[in-house]
Amino acid sequence: MVLVIYILVILAVLFNLGVELRRCLMMFQQNSYRAERYRRWLAGSGDTTSGWRLCGLIVFFIGLIPAAPAVLTAVLIGIFGLFSGVSLVRRKYKKPLVMTMRARRIYITALFLAALVSAVSMLLFPNNVLFVLAETLLACYCGSHILILAANFLLKPVENKITRGYYDDAARILAGMPDLKIVGVTGSYGKTTTKHYLYRILSEQYETLMTPGSYNTTMGVVRTVREMLKPYHEVFIVEMGAKQLGDIKEICDLVHPWGGIVTAVGPQHLESFKTIENVQATKFELIDSLPPSGLAVVNNDFEKIADREVENVRCIRYAVKNTEGADYIATDIEYAPTGTHFTVVRVADGVRLELFTHLVGECNISNLLAAVAMAQALGVPDERIAYAVEKIEQVEHRLSIKRVPGGLTIIDDAFNSNPVGSAMALDVLAAMTSGRRFLITPGMIELGDEQYELNRALGQKAASCCDIAIVVGQYNRDAILAGLAEGGMAAEAIRPVESFAQAQALLTSMASAGDTVLYENDLPDTFK
Repeated sequence: MVLVIYILVILAVLFNLGVELRRCLMMFQQNSYRAERYRRWLAGSGDTTSGWRLCGLIVFFIGLIPAAPAVLTAVLIGIFGLFSGVSLVRRKYKKPLVMTMRARRIYITALFLAALVSAVSMLLFPNNVLFVLAETLLACYCGSHILILAANFLLKPVENKITRGYYDDAARILAGMPDLKIVGVTGSYGKTTTKHYLYRILSEQYETLMTPGSYNTTMGVVRTVREMLKPYHEVFIVEMGAKQLGDIKEICDLVHPWGGIVTAVGPQHLESFKTIENVQATKFELIDSLPPSGLAVVNNDFEKIADREVENVRCIRYAVKNTEGADYIATDIEYAPTGTHFTVVRVADGVRLELFTHLVGECNISNLLAAVAMAQALGVPDERIAYAVEKIEQVEHRLSIKRVPGGLTIIDDAFNSNPVGSAMALDVLAAMTSGRRFLITPGMIELGDEQYELNRALGQKAASCCDIAIVVGQYNRDAILAGLAEGGMAAEAIRPVESFAQAQALLTSMASAGDTVLYENDLPDTFK
């Protein structure tokens, strides 16, 4: 009977360890497999001292008490392991683990390390080895993040060799396509949307490929080249993301772009960049890499773009607001229920191109302006540009508008909120006057020392743009609530909730036909 109890206990704690290692691996993956970023997340999130982990430590230390009955303590370990494991399995994540080959290698290595530690423990303490095994597996659960980091460290030479092989293969493929026009797109925000718009327009004239989703790292580009780039492609649009200096240069060294678009330089990812000057330098790594025969298209609406000289390549500057000195401007912008009419003016020769799009929001007009400028430079006829712009569909979660059953209008701006984009989204919400206007937001992230002030400013603006503000979670709550109060919003119109599920339930109880709801940002699991 005692043997059966120990076997059940070990199975329960193994189950708990297995699912906890998957969760730790998921967070490590979301931190780009970078140990320093993962450690920063651990330090800031309190994950190492979570309630479940502290309970596990308490149970572990109870097992170290000499007077504690081993079987009863083992049962306690098993009960904890079962309940903790079930809790982890039932938990929902916005961005679940993708079990890639690299993730699988890390996971298996972490399990091997847990087995190694368990074997050593049983050799050192040969009395009642089953109890020692249960205790050791519980200790591994409490230190699961250490196992993941250790596994990653041990696999580093293997990963470097595999990565280098993939990189060299992508470089070989690109070298075999000398006529391929490669256009890079980067910016603190707006790059994914601009990429989609440019792809839709260029596809009218060329066989075009773009990096899918948010494949905006070096390895994401490598994977796109190896798996999707074909000999018949004529243009390759590469989205380029960055979390630190040198990230974009690394991508450029691989793809050698002919053209580049910089959509924005703003206070995004300041936790890693530290200063706006570092953001500027990183985004302009794309422009600095262009050949003399290439083309840069940059957004003069941002101060840190307008004041950055470009001398190595022909440069087109576009703007919606700061039109002085711009080569392309958007004028006569008229919003309607069905979309937006606007005119693109090429300043040098006064040529005007009247366009209609089903998109709304100044940020979308700005991103379209960049795409039009690049498309014209690549020889796409104006009539094809106009046709493509009208056919462009809204990019999911990026200021997309839809009607849902019940008569609600949903403005979905849930992806990667930023100060400029959130302000524009609020302007769109303010223009909706048929019913009450709801804002649902957890605020903005990765803004460094400006985190509090920029979220407070978000609250201040929201106070004049919405009728009900539902503030989600604790991460930015104090800043947004302060801003809403300063903006003059009545206390009864401000509704703090703990989760998006609670926000949705509250919305269901309050909203009615004709109302408009803006979902502004949706924090990833790393910022819960």
